[in-house]
Amino acid sequence: MQRALAVTVVASVVCAVLSCWLVLIGWSLMGDAVSHAVLPGVALAYIVGAPFAVGAVLFGFLAVALIGAVRGTSRVKEDAAIGIVFTTLFALGLVLISVTPSQTDLSHIIFGNLLGLSQGDLIQVMVLGAITFTILVFKRRDFTLYAFDPTHAHAIGLNPRLLGAFLLGLLALTSVVALQAVGVVLVVAMLIIPGATAYLLTDRFSRMLVLAPAISVACAIVGLYASYYLDAASGGMVVLTQGAAFTLVYLFSPRHGLIVARHNAARRRKLAAA
Repeated sequence: MQRALAVTVVASVVCAVLSCWLVLIGWSLMGDAVSHAVLPGVALAYIVGAPFAVGAVLFGFLAVALIGAVRGTSRVKEDAAIGIVFTTLFALGLVLISVTPSQTDLSHIIFGNLLGLSQGDLIQVMVLGAITFTILVFKRRDFTLYAFDPTHAHAIGLNPRLLGAFLLGLLALTSVVALQAVGVVLVVAMLIIPGATAYLLTDRFSRMLVLAPAISVACAIVGLYASYYLDAASGGMVVLTQGAAFTLVYLFSPRHGLIVARHNAARRRKLAAA
């Protein structure tokens, strides 16, 4: 439980910080694609005895390159290209896992295995999480400018293509961190829900970068302990708790909540009628 809690907190913080940019740029579907496309890279890395991060980053960039190639050389639109590439690579990963002779049950890569993490897994998550978080914090101004106005970023000497590729590389690394906790299937939830929840609570990006990891860590702790006492899947409970938090914010957010907005609209109509 101690290792599970440490890994979950680290994964929650890193995923939540990155999710702020993914939500702002509109890369939710790209996050889904990259997080699933790393599966064959992780499987191949396991087969050859290499670190998971190496295979994940390679296949993350391969997925982005293939999406760009399909979109740029055919009539297929971007959303369809993303769907084709990530489902094909995900299926390749499933096949590789199914045919890999191993004394280890590799299904934990797909569904996560929080309570079965080793000391080596913990160290890997800590190192990758620290690297990713440090880069995100150090380059936050450049990434934010790229998210809001790539043209202005280019005008002041930044390279939008390079920044975008950098973010995608960090997305692949973050996917490796999170898949140790919740598995490939649920990684996209940790990469999107915290940022989307914070986005409904504030209009300032600097506050998003604080709110998203705070909400994500709280949900991780609640979900993990709930899974312990309910004897339920740990990764699933963590993501389910994040989904519940988003639902509450979606309904009751002081700024953008659905119920609050309808209440304010009804009050304005009454004042206008009076």
